Amino acid sequence: YGFAAEGPEYDARIMDVCSRAAFGELFDFDEGFCDRAAECGHRSFVMMAGALDGLAVRATKLSHEDVTGVGYGICTFYPEGRPDQSRKFLDIYRAAQAAEAKAKAEHSDIHVQLARSTVEQFVRKGREPELTEGPNGLVSGDLPEHLVKALEGELWSTGAGAFVSIHENGSLRGCIGTIYPVREHLAQEIISNAVSAASKDPRFLPIREEELPYLEISVDVLGAPEDIGSLDELDVKRYGVIVTSGGRRGLLLPDLDGVDTPDQQVAIAKQKAGIRRDEPVKLQRFEVIRHV
Repeated sequence: YGFAAEGPEYDARIMDVCSRAAFGELFDFDEGFCDRAAECGHRSFVMMAGALDGLAVRATKLSHEDVTGVGYGICTFYPEGRPDQSRKFLDIYRAAQAAEAKAKAEHSDIHVQLARSTVEQFVRKGREPELTEGPNGLVSGDLPEHLVKALEGELWSTGAGAFVSIHENGSLRGCIGTIYPVREHLAQEIISNAVSAASKDPRFLPIREEELPYLEISVDVLGAPEDIGSLDELDVKRYGVIVTSGGRRGLLLPDLDGVDTPDQQVAIAKQKAGIRRDEPVKLQRFEVIRHV
């Protein structure tokens, strides 16, 4: 694979965690870090830890060798025959994730509050929230009254393309959006795309009610795309990219973890559109306002 600094770093971390049977720390390994390390066993380690969850365990590190560029570690784990409430690592992790998601939700702006309320309403009741204009302002029987009142400004006076992204435990759980507005008002755009992200992303199963406490949601409002002539005009932190070839079109948002160069950005957008890597494309860039 070629050398990657994350390889030996992963080996050192995993041997430290396993030598202490500190299985809760297995959840702290970032997915991007694991990919760069080219590891092939982390999920198996997590499954083993799950079989020992809630039990007192005696761990012994026996050896670690790296003779071919691939690390091989050996530890033994012996259950000591008694439960240990302090080692219910899954419960501890899920509680921490729920608390973190709740704290972020409490400080989210109006765009994200609307997306979250929409997802919760749809998952629990199976219908998209209705938002209409009445004689005394906006009306909705599904959304909180304070939220409906807050939508009467920018979100009801403008239209724009928007993407709703949903993450759970640090991993993508759904992302659907529109490049150009297809609804009259931005609030309606966010509602529609939040429902789609929760239930229609073909990469994932629809979100279930028991997942709601752990979800992190963001909303990207897109600026108008502009044509560009080369990758030199891209900046992965500032601009998203749209690639087009015939009737195929792919989009990638800016400032994504693990996307560090314009080459990577365009390659991923091509892959999403089913466009070959060597196939010429029309390039466009766009800026976003990200709401969290």
